[in-house]
Amino acid sequence: MPVQRSEPVSIWQLGARLGEGPVWVARDKALWFTDIKSHRIHRYDPATGGKRSWDAPDQVGFALPVAGGGFIAGLKTGLARFDERDGSFTPLVDPEPGLPDNRLNDGTVDSHGRLWFGTMDDNETADTGTIWRLGADGACVAESPFYSITNGPAFSPDGKTCYHTDTLGGVIYACDVTDKGHLANRRIFATIPNEQGYPDGPTVDAEGCVWTGLYKGCSVRRYSPAGELLETIRFPVSAITKIAFGGPDLKTVYATTANKHCSPADLEAEPRAGDLFAFEADVPGLPGFEIAAGV
Repeated sequence: MPVQRSEPVSIWQLGARLGEGPVWVARDKALWFTDIKSHRIHRYDPATGGKRSWDAPDQVGFALPVAGGGFIAGLKTGLARFDERDGSFTPLVDPEPGLPDNRLNDGTVDSHGRLWFGTMDDNETADTGTIWRLGADGACVAESPFYSITNGPAFSPDGKTCYHTDTLGGVIYACDVTDKGHLANRRIFATIPNEQGYPDGPTVDAEGCVWTGLYKGCSVRRYSPAGELLETIRFPVSAITKIAFGGPDLKTVYATTANKHCSPADLEAEPRAGDLFAFEADVPGLPGFEIAAGV
């Protein structure tokens, strides 16, 4: 049964070059997300309509909450502690000091408070990106093969399955999560031909279904836990990067989009490209977690 209850509408006309990393932060009842290419972190308060932005020192893929306050941001130069009170960034660790053309992309926090994130080739050609986990000792542990563009990861409701994406390859993978937090038994969860769009950031809902934005695909897709395509939500823009569930019932779906690929003619055809969108769903998302390990 379709779960979409309303059509996607633009709620923040910011024209992001590469909107990414939406996350609902329960402690301040707001959505946080980034514009990677404009080096910006954004916060949207749906109760008041309040909008606030911070400049980052470099490309920034995500800003995820830390237990006790503040955030960890994923910059091109590595992980950094971000304090929204004064806008400061304090470097923590660079997982790939020998790969200066790489940058951090997507990220999430699992139910154990562990930070997971992906890296990618900023030129989008070399297979130099991988999925990393921040260990309890503050060191980063590689947990996937190499891809050009990684997205995710995201976790099943019970935390036992991890999903991550090889965007250019058009594949969403599923992996088992071991008791020690390693990824094992990698297998294909879903494949999407490039002509239908490129699978971008994955998100999992309370029913264990996997949602993925489609870059250049004008849509978001919802897959069953078995990898069956259940629903496609169409958008008036071509590049949808990732969705996040928010609001008091976690049934408001927020979607970040991008316009960095758009020519002047494209922008005339899709003037809302790069905006933050929202729609309502009948199924809720999963509650978010705060980073508690390795910080």
